[in-house]
Amino acid sequence: MAKLYLKCIYWFLISVLIIVGIDILNNIFSKEPIIPRKVALQVAGDNRKELEKALYYYKKNPADSLKYKAACFLIENMPFYTYSSGEQLENYKSYYAWLKVRKGKTPQQVSDSVKKVFGPMKEPKKKRDIMEIDSAYLCHNIDWAFKVWQEQPWGKNISFDTFCEYLLPYRIGDEPLTYWRETYYEKYNSLLDSLRRSDSLDTEDPLVAAKYLLERLPNKKHIFTSITPTSFGHIGPEYVQYLSGSCREVTDFCVYLFRALGIPCAIDFIPMSGSGSDGHFWLVTWDKNGEDYRMDFPEPLQLVRKSWWYGMDMSAKIYRNTFSINRYLYESMVVYGEELYPFWRLPKFKDVTHGYAQYYKKEIKIPLEKIYREKRDGKIAYLCLSSRDSWIPVDWTEYDRNNLVFRNFKKSSMMRVATYENGTLHFVTDPFIVDGWTNKSHYYSAGEEKQDVILYAKSNIDTENLFRDRMVGGIFEGSNRADFADKDTLFLIQSKPCRLRTVVKSWSDKKYRYFRYVGPENANCNVAEIAFYTSNDTTALKGKVLGTPGCSQQDGSHEYTNAFDGKTWTSFDYIEPTGGWTGLDAGKNVQIDRIVYTPRNRDNYIRSGDVYELFYCDRNWKSAGMIKATADSIVYRSIPKDILLLLRNHTRGMDERIFVYENGIQVWK
Repeated sequence: MAKLYLKCIYWFLISVLIIVGIDILNNIFSKEPIIPRKVALQVAGDNRKELEKALYYYKKNPADSLKYKAACFLIENMPFYTYSSGEQLENYKSYYAWLKVRKGKTPQQVSDSVKKVFGPMKEPKKKRDIMEIDSAYLCHNIDWAFKVWQEQPWGKNISFDTFCEYLLPYRIGDEPLTYWRETYYEKYNSLLDSLRRSDSLDTEDPLVAAKYLLERLPNKKHIFTSITPTSFGHIGPEYVQYLSGSCREVTDFCVYLFRALGIPCAIDFIPMSGSGSDGHFWLVTWDKNGEDYRMDFPEPLQLVRKSWWYGMDMSAKIYRNTFSINRYLYESMVVYGEELYPFWRLPKFKDVTHGYAQYYKKEIKIPLEKIYREKRDGKIAYLCLSSRDSWIPVDWTEYDRNNLVFRNFKKSSMMRVATYENGTLHFVTDPFIVDGWTNKSHYYSAGEEKQDVILYAKSNIDTENLFRDRMVGGIFEGSNRADFADKDTLFLIQSKPCRLRTVVKSWSDKKYRYFRYVGPENANCNVAEIAFYTSNDTTALKGKVLGTPGCSQQDGSHEYTNAFDGKTWTSFDYIEPTGGWTGLDAGKNVQIDRIVYTPRNRDNYIRSGDVYELFYCDRNWKSAGMIKATADSIVYRSIPKDILLLLRNHTRGMDERIFVYENGIQVWK
């Protein structure tokens, strides 16, 4: 046991050395027990005196005993934090401010503007908290954290341990060090004045304060995009206030906001979605009884075990960011003496899957016959989820071929097991999925049977059901009056469209001059493209585009004219839920034979003229060849049955998702 402990400590300190590059190995086997604080102070080098100054400041006054412990907590974990610094990096962060006033420009156009104005990104300097933080900064953060903890009425229901982990930290991740607490406090604390004076609300419940604060934020409009001009990491407390960017930026804003006002909170996350190709971040906080509440800003806080997330198959594992290093997890892994997958090298998180899992699996054993026969040198097995054609580890266990078991995970989507050797994942099983009800696994392995596959999309169009559903109940009308006071129904959409272009026959044999599409109630007249054809024409009817002006974006990007611009990737999104329409003045009376319509979409359908390549997973991804689409579908012949597939568009776009082909349709996984 003693040898095991020393080995854990050894690898733990090695990880510190990797980060800070300072030789402290002489301390590893000293007779005096190693205290993490002493190790941290040695790592600080010339900055040690600044940290000791803060420790002495609190230690000399018995009334500050808790502040002393808080300082120790921060210093002990400080060696594990670094950040990037540079003038050009800060210039590029102007992107988030420019997004807020983009005036019709797309995020990509704004990103390109930033690059053009400031020039190429220069390599920023890497700095280490333990070598940079001075006593003034450290004490300012501690004093302000204690101030809000002790002055806010809900502070009495926040324990010291919760305070240290979820209220005290001076940073979130790798953002530059700034004095942010006082700034946020002065800007937002007054929003809680009426709550503190309330006789009817429970002012001692942090959750009540959190909800009250969110309801009174003056601006909650979020401009969502994952596009950035460079890789930023966490951008810091100044720029997140613009509420521009991805889920990470708005979640970071909420963390700064809550902690500056004495409301403990954390960031929960999935390293990879079970049904998408990315991870996700969101905020979590607690009521006075310790119940978890989650929020995707600007949506309201929801009790986790009653939210839609609770029963969804979002990921096999869910984690919570912590400020402290997860020493137990780290020491459990380093005993195997091999290179760890990067996610686990410095685990500043803990597993919270159980709290989010309605369908929770205590364990799943991988049958020996499903494990590849090739011997692997890795001692750790990783459970992986799919990200396009890559696999991302989300869980780990000991690699024992005869007893390969993963424990405590949530029902999820397609999975696969791998080891990590020489910086590369080496797969030991085929992809498989676990049935949430029977707990049985199905492995997708290449066999001798073949089939033809007809493909309509490269990514999961089920995620666009909102747009597709919004066409059900839509009506195509014909009239000989521009105001459509007298009109006939040409076609009523009664089912959700399943492909890019749906062709239907007109119900009327009369001639009309004016034609239009009227969206159903509460659908914002969402439609991407409309084409009217006469019986003898192979090209769509031309004319003056008519419709109701105004789009939800209020920037001209989704006007009624988009429905007749010939571009299936642009769409109409009327500013009002009901009452929108778009149509044509043909200039003369004509009889419509057929109508072709396209739902509003994210451009993931098959598009004519684009070049596609289908891959199938036979241990590794193998190509079934490239095809240039001539319609809104493509056909591949003699593809192995019951196998994992992925379709790539080489012409445009990044969104793609694995699927299987069952009963003649693409089933997304």
